[in-house]
Amino acid sequence: MNEKILVVDDEAAIVDLIKTELEFEGYNVETASDGVMAIDKAKSFVPDLIVLDIMLPKKSGYDVCREILTFMDVPIILLTAKTNIIDKVLGLELGADDYLTKPFDNRELLARVKAHLRRAQKNEEAGQRNEKILRNGPLEIIPDERKVSIDNKEVHLTPKEFDLLYLLADNIEQVFQREALLERIWGYDYFGDTRTVDMHVQRIRRKIDLPSTKFIKTVFGVGYKMIRV
Repeated sequence: MNEKILVVDDEAAIVDLIKTELEFEGYNVETASDGVMAIDKAKSFVPDLIVLDIMLPKKSGYDVCREILTFMDVPIILLTAKTNIIDKVLGLELGADDYLTKPFDNRELLARVKAHLRRAQKNEEAGQRNEKILRNGPLEIIPDERKVSIDNKEVHLTPKEFDLLYLLADNIEQVFQREALLERIWGYDYFGDTRTVDMHVQRIRRKIDLPSTKFIKTVFGVGYKMIRV
């Protein structure tokens, strides 16, 4: 079965160009031209990956990204005409996997699409092989449900946050270099940098840390590890 990709942009010429390129590669492509339509299409089409413009009518790409990730686990590549690093960081903080600044080369977009689909497939296969429930003090992780709870209260994590937390918890007390985490979670062909890891760790900490319990320790100059509590 060919992977399904949803392309969301209000510029018809860009949508047509991306759609043509992706369909030539054998992907099944649906499109949307505004934020509300994007959410509806995501629910009905259930894509394997979404290419999402930030500047959209009705709902911004940021809002669309945030909402979609509450009901499905899907890689999202943001398209932005903005070069401000704050805009890019915001997209990643909301759970997007990658971003491209317009204008971009279609070959680069295609390379990123393929990379994220490969990574998603590997993560799915790894999840099917390893379904053990992990517990560390008040923290519980149920991989087959992709569910995290603290003191029996469920915590919502984005797909990448979950994958990162599970890796650290499944290798408790093991120190991971930032570069190793980037490769394990995002893939060796990811186009970002280690700041992506730092941002995700910061967000995970805000969601799971208790006043008396800190789960993820920074190992200065190296990376991170999950401590046993």
